[in-house]
Amino acid sequence: MKEKHILKILPVLFGFFIMGFCDVVGISTSYVKEDFGLSETLAGFIPSMVFIWFLLFSIPIATLMSKWGRKRVVQVGNIVTFIGMIIPFVSYNFITCMIAFLFLGFGNTILQVSLNPLLTNVVKGQALTSSLTAGQVVKAVSSFSGPFIAMFAVHYFGNWKYLFPIFACITLVSSLWLWKTQITEEKQKETDATIKSTFVLLKDKDILLLFLGIVFVVGVDVGMNTVTPKLLIERCSLSVDTAGLGASVYFFCRTIGAFIGAMLLAKISEGKFYLINVVIAAMGLLTLFFVGDEYLILTLVGVIGFTCSSIFPIIYSVAMQKVPAKVDEVSGLMITGVFGGAVIPPLMGLMTDILGSQKGSLLVIGASVSYLVFCAWRVNFISNIK
Repeated sequence: MKEKHILKILPVLFGFFIMGFCDVVGISTSYVKEDFGLSETLAGFIPSMVFIWFLLFSIPIATLMSKWGRKRVVQVGNIVTFIGMIIPFVSYNFITCMIAFLFLGFGNTILQVSLNPLLTNVVKGQALTSSLTAGQVVKAVSSFSGPFIAMFAVHYFGNWKYLFPIFACITLVSSLWLWKTQITEEKQKETDATIKSTFVLLKDKDILLLFLGIVFVVGVDVGMNTVTPKLLIERCSLSVDTAGLGASVYFFCRTIGAFIGAMLLAKISEGKFYLINVVIAAMGLLTLFFVGDEYLILTLVGVIGFTCSSIFPIIYSVAMQKVPAKVDEVSGLMITGVFGGAVIPPLMGLMTDILGSQKGSLLVIGASVSYLVFCAWRVNFISNIK
C-alpha cells in the first residue's frame, strides 16, 4: 500500500522539475542581452515575459481547475511548456525568444496553480508542508541544472539555445508519466472556485499579507537569479558563460536548503523556521552590497539561496491551511503573487541604469527582503494558531 502511495507521489513531484524551467530566464537574460545588444532596462523586461502571466491567469486557471480537475490542468501546462521550448530551436531571434518565454511563463503559471493542489490529493495532514518543500527541492534541482545545460549546449552544440529541445524532451517524459498514473481527486462543485470568491479572500488581512509575501519572495528569487551573473561580470570581469554558473551556486544552495527544510519542517514550527532564515538572508544581502571578491560573492549568494529556499512553501502552506475549505482559490491567489517575478527585474534594471552599477538591483532586492522580515511575525502567529 505504501509503495502504491509513493508511486503516485513521484510523478507529481517530478512535475516540479518542469516548473523549475522558468528559472532558466535568469541565465537566458544574460545570453539574450549579449546576443541582441540590449540595455539593462530592456533586458529587465525579459523575465516579465515569463512572470506576468501569473498576474493575469492564475485565478482564471484556478476556477477552470475546479471544473476540469487538477491532473487535467497540469497536463495542459505541460503541453504549453513543450510548445514554448520548441519555438526558439526552430527559429532563433529576439521575437521568437520573447514568444518562447511567453509560452514558458503561461505553461508555468498553469503548472504552479495546479501542481500544488494536486499534491494535496496524494499527501495529507501534517506532511503537507514538508511535501510542498520537497517539491521545491525538485524545482531547485531543475533551476540549478539550467546554467549547466546551457553551458553544455554551448560547448557541445555551439549555441546555448539547444537547451530548449532538452527541456522539451523532459517535459514530454513528465507528461507521459503523469498520464499513466491514476490519482483520485476530491469531487469539486462547479461553484467552489470563482474569480469573485478568490478575490474576496484578500479581505482577510492575513491572506493579503501572505499574498504580498509571495510577491516579494518570488521577486527576491528571480532577482538573485538575474543579478548574480551580472554582479560577477561587473565586479570580477568574468565572461557570460562563466558568470552564469553563479546562478547555479544560488540554486544549488537553494536545493540543499529546501532538502534540509523539508526534513526540519516535519519537526519544528514553520513560523520560527521562517524567521531565522529570513533574518539571515537579510544580513547576507546587506553584506553582498559591499563585497567585490568572487568567492565571497558566491558564498553570500549561496547563503541567500539556502535561507530563502523554504520561504515560499511556508507562506503557501500557511495560507492553504488557514482556509482549508478553499484550497483551489487560495492556490490561484497565492500563485498570482508569482507575478512579483515580472515586477522586480524591470525595477532592478531601471535602478541599475540610474546608478550605473548593480547596486541598484541589490537595493530593489533589499526592499523585497525587508518586507519578508516584516511578514515574519505574522507568519509565526498564524502557523501557531491554525
